[in-house]
Order: sequence, then structure tokens, then C-alpha cells
Amino acid sequence: MKILIIGGGFAGVNLSLDLARDKNYEVTLVDKNNYNFFPPLIYQVATAFLEPSSISYPFRKLFRDKENLQFRLGELVSVSPDQNKVILSNGELHYDYLVFATGAETNFFGMENVRENAIAMKTLDDAIEMRNKLLQQMEQATISEDPDDIKKRLTVVIAGGGPTGVEVSGMFAEMRNGILRKEYPELAGKGSEIYLIDGGDALLSPMSIKSQQDTYNELRKMGVKIKLNTHVKDFVDDTVVLGNGETIAAKTLIWAAGVSAMKFEGIPAESYGRGKRMLVDEYNKVNGTGNIYAIGDTCLQLSDQAFPAGHPQVAQVAIQQGKNLAKNFKSLAKKSALKPFIYKDKGSMAIIGKNKAVVDLPKPKIHFNGFIAWCAWLFIHLVSLITYRNRARTLYNWMIAYFTKDQSLRMIIKPTPRQTLDDDKI
Repeated sequence: MKILIIGGGFAGVNLSLDLARDKNYEVTLVDKNNYNFFPPLIYQVATAFLEPSSISYPFRKLFRDKENLQFRLGELVSVSPDQNKVILSNGELHYDYLVFATGAETNFFGMENVRENAIAMKTLDDAIEMRNKLLQQMEQATISEDPDDIKKRLTVVIAGGGPTGVEVSGMFAEMRNGILRKEYPELAGKGSEIYLIDGGDALLSPMSIKSQQDTYNELRKMGVKIKLNTHVKDFVDDTVVLGNGETIAAKTLIWAAGVSAMKFEGIPAESYGRGKRMLVDEYNKVNGTGNIYAIGDTCLQLSDQAFPAGHPQVAQVAIQQGKNLAKNFKSLAKKSALKPFIYKDKGSMAIIGKNKAVVDLPKPKIHFNGFIAWCAWLFIHLVSLITYRNRARTLYNWMIAYFTKDQSLRMIIKPTPRQTLDDDKI
């Protein structure tokens, strides 16, 4: 039996690896990148505290020595459910079972200027673009003689007060208060500002009130200007326009304000729910289909009594759904009973800065912050990386950064633009 998995994030990789060496199935994973990466640490690549290889790993090396696992580089174009076939950007594949693990993409809420000019925080490409742009802006600021232009280049606006927005804001604040003064002494006192914008009445809205208050207070102490109950409305001519009419002069807008799933040709319209997420039953089978499944951020499951509005789009849901579906595929091969998916919430956490983090545990309800929470965040994210090599590299970089209060990865590295040949298209 052939299982075809579209997407190699948390959900797709865990499903694949849990089916490794199962003789009942031939598994093919399709992804537009040839590597898996760890999204929770993308912002550390973007701020030059980690190198891309610390949080990524090639699929082919990951699947090496696993005879029933294969990788296909390509992008999904459409699905033909009646023929059990998918059309890719570079060919087609047949399947007995199709699994969507395509995650989510950045949601710009229809604002085209923001889409074109802001920096998203979703992929490694986004992180590298952000790192290059930030470093280039600082270099340009050193040679500018216009005080307004310098301030505009040094000002960063982050839209979205979730974990990503909070963590990016804290990292920028520490860089401004440390690295910027050391390496760019000529820019000291030139007006570098960090704004964190969110439409809600609190940061980290899914977390406890204590975590929200601790985060707000710590970021304010670090010099981050926080604006709640307002949205970014536009970003044009180096000006961030807010919903309340206020404007902020800045050349850099980082967009961490929302995500949306994706729709695919061939999947019935009635199979989609809120946020373009595929509606699935308790076994993650897509409604209205017979052999198509969806796991992770791309699916919306309403059968879990503890989450009647659907599960949060977080890594733990994707990991657990991938593992549960692998068990169910094994049960299908044995013709035994399937296990419905029930999410086990292991808690939430966010890092604010050095020795600063917040953690909420669900059972029993416990909140803690500070150094212990910071250590817990580091440990959980370290062990969650996909290979020992990733963990070793990341730990090494973190140790260097912690003891030296610095990092040496701030190089502007970008490919030389050239025309793409038709034969190079994937």
C-alpha cells in the first residue's frame, strides 16, 4: 500500500518516521524544500544567533537506511481523488492513502502593501531575508547623514503579540542594548526603537494572565514600546499605518500576526472550514473523502470534546496527530480498531530574553517565570530538534552567546540574482 504525505513539517515527519520499516506500506513524502526545519527557532536564525543548519536537516539523509521511506522534491498542484493521483510541479504520483501535512502560511489579511513590503516569519527563506535586511539597514545607517533616515533604518516594528512576536521583540531589545553598541558605536543614541503591535488587549493571549503580565512588564523594562488593541492597517513609503490613525516611520515591518491554511484544487469546497483548514473526523480523515487525511495546522478537528472549536495550531498538536495517524495506519493493516485523536496539552511557554521566560503547565495549573522558566524553554526546544547534530550545534551556539553575550554569525550572505532556467524549476 502506498501512503503519500504532502508536507514535511512536524506532522509529516513524525508520521513518516513512525511508519519507518513497516513492511505494509511504501511511504513517499513530498515537500517543496529538501529539508525539514524547526519553526520555533526561526527567529534566532533571523537575528543571527543560530545558523540555518542548526535547525534544519535534509530529508534524504533523515530517511537514509529506511527502505520504505522515499522523498520527492516538488510542490503540489492539484489532486485527482477519483484516480488516487496528485499532480506535482514536476510530475505526478499515485497513492492508496493521501495525507495532507502542509501546515499553514502567513496570513496578510488582504493587505497587499504589507504582503509586498513586510518580512514574514514562517520559513528559513524568511529568516535569511530578515537577517540580511536588518544587517544591511544598520550598515546603511552608519553612512547616512540624515538623522530621520538613520532612525527609520534602525526602527523595527513587529506585528503580532504571540510567542513569535514576543521572542523577536526580546531578541531585538537585547541586540540593541548590547551588540549594537559594541559593533556600531557610531549609531549609539541615534533613535533605534522597537515596537510590538497587537490587536488584542494582552500579549500571549492563549497563556495565563500571569504570563501575559510578566511578559508585558519585562519587555517594557527592555525598552520595547508595546501597543495593544490596535492593528497594522498598511505599510507604504517606509511608514507603518495603524488602525487608530497613528503612523510609525520604519523601513522594517516584521509580520507575525497570523496564519492561514491553504486550499488545493481537487479537494471539495465543503471539506474546508474556518481559516481554510480541512475538516476532519476523529481519525483525521478529511470529510467527504474516502482515503484522504489531514494532520497538523492544515486540519480542523471538531470532535475532541476538550477543544470543540478545534485544536490550536501549535507544534505539539501536529506531532501528536502524526504519531496517532501512524498507529492507525498500522491498525488498518492489521484490520484492528482505530484510535480517535485526543490532544494532550503539555503546556505553553515563551522566551522573552536572557534568563527571562514564562511557562504555563495545564495539570495542575502552574505558572512560573524567570531563570527556571528560561532553562525549561531551552531544554524543551533543544530536545525537540530532529537530530543529535542539530542539538549539538544549537547548544554550542547558545553557550557561546550566553557566556560572551555575543555571536559571530552576522554575515550578509545572499545569492547573486540570475535568470532561472526552465530545467531548474521544481
